[in-house]
Amino acid sequence: MPQQLGDRFRLRIEKAQAALQAVREENASQRYPGGTWTRKQVLGHLLDSAVNNHVRFVAATLDGGYKGPKYDADGWVRLHDYANLSWSFLFEQWRVRNTMLAQIVDHVPEQALLAQCTIGDDQPVTLRFIIEDYLDHLDHHVSDILS
Repeated sequence: MPQQLGDRFRLRIEKAQAALQAVREENASQRYPGGTWTRKQVLGHLLDSAVNNHVRFVAATLDGGYKGPKYDADGWVRLHDYANLSWSFLFEQWRVRNTMLAQIVDHVPEQALLAQCTIGDDQPVTLRFIIEDYLDHLDHHVSDILS
């Protein structure tokens, strides 16, 4: 079962990668329709998501659970100043981090997928839920970037 999750994870990352790779630098600084961030900032937000979830995936697997802070999306995007970085740099960072996440998911044992994870003051959810939610979040924002 974990291998199936790992395979699904990798396929969704590869699909997102192909879509994001096609974005041109001159379009990356534009806000997507109805959005408050530029496409670069949205990709930066996805980078932040990868960083935060890397810690969650590993800690929940190794420690049998995870409890950590919420993510301040606007603060992280502002502090990193993603709007002033190149699309190619952001894309490469995103690609490398997600390749590593796929590697981690490939090696999460079945029993670890049931580990309870609490983010901020939200209700606990399983590691499996966090992994699947990560992919849904990714798909949502890749759709925003491509709009």
